[in-house]
Amino acid sequence: MNIEQYREYCLSKKGVTESFPFDKTTLVFKVMGKMFALCGLERQPFGVNLKCNPESSIKLREEHESSIMGAYHMSKIHWNTVVPNTSFSDDFFLELIDHSYDLVVKGMTKKLRTELENLKE
Repeated sequence: MNIEQYREYCLSKKGVTESFPFDKTTLVFKVMGKMFALCGLERQPFGVNLKCNPESSIKLREEHESSIMGAYHMSKIHWNTVVPNTSFSDDFFLELIDHSYDLVVKGMTKKLRTELENLKE
């Protein structure tokens, strides 16, 4: 998967926006204003920071030690850096993005979740 496919997939999810809140090269995706994915555009191969539940984070890092590691500059308990196209399929990478998105949505207030549900596709 290339960075443009990653970008298109993130933007296809409901309530998602993209921005560069930190600098000109760190692309951040948010759902209803809450970050669920970010990546540096200048790094090759590109790596994506994704939220993950703590139990799964450890297991994923052990199973894919060359391509999933604790996220740089973020809580390594809840965030992983994932380098796609290394030891797993694109479909698995999309599942990791979905998991991050779902965790962030689950952690929202009821009001924000309702607003998200009421957005038009």
